[in-house]
Amino acid sequence: MTSGPDHCDPGYRIVTSVLDDAETSELLHSLQTSQVTRSRAGARHLMAHPGVNAVATDPRLLEIAGECLGRSPVPFRATLFDKSPAANWLVTWHQDTTLPIQERRDAPGWGPWAVKSGITYAQAPAAALARVVALRLHFDDSRADNGPLRVLPGTHTLGVLTDAEIDRAVAGASAVECLAPAGGIVAMRPLILHASSKSASDRPRRVLHIEYADSLQMPDGLALAIA
Repeated sequence: MTSGPDHCDPGYRIVTSVLDDAETSELLHSLQTSQVTRSRAGARHLMAHPGVNAVATDPRLLEIAGECLGRSPVPFRATLFDKSPAANWLVTWHQDTTLPIQERRDAPGWGPWAVKSGITYAQAPAAALARVVALRLHFDDSRADNGPLRVLPGTHTLGVLTDAEIDRAVAGASAVECLAPAGGIVAMRPLILHASSKSASDRPRRVLHIEYADSLQMPDGLALAIA
């Protein structure tokens, strides 16, 4: 994955052995024992959690995010995905197109708007999303049988797609399974088409999804919120 949008950039990257077992175990334990609001699928808005904030600003993760963005990265949102036999789901092909915003301002290309758990969100234009990368830190081995992330390389260059355009892009395309060991990271552009199947294993697949931008400041006076 190169810095900035590039048609030669596949839109994802797998980096193994970033954190060791002790580090991932300590962070997972702190999330499991803290008073974070959880849903069936995991937990959102975790940047205020001390352990999450510490790993998001860890030099090793900042280096990976910086290589993707080409500038000093700023972590702004963190989400825990917890797929297990008790909470097993599939995700159809989609792009990640919404960003948390400090204050709503009507601006070209932004919207529709929504408020989730007190945070203002807007669907963002492709130019803003090109300035974002997500690092998916794995607490467990991501395997072919436990519902791993699947991506369609290069599709992040297609812009924000409609449902019909997504269907056309998916038809006949070859998906890549992003398999990574515990402690490894999958870096991905938000606009890359991605999906995941239900797990066929009793092994959990827990991932901390941390998003970085090259700046919190966006065009037209908008600014990303910390979530």
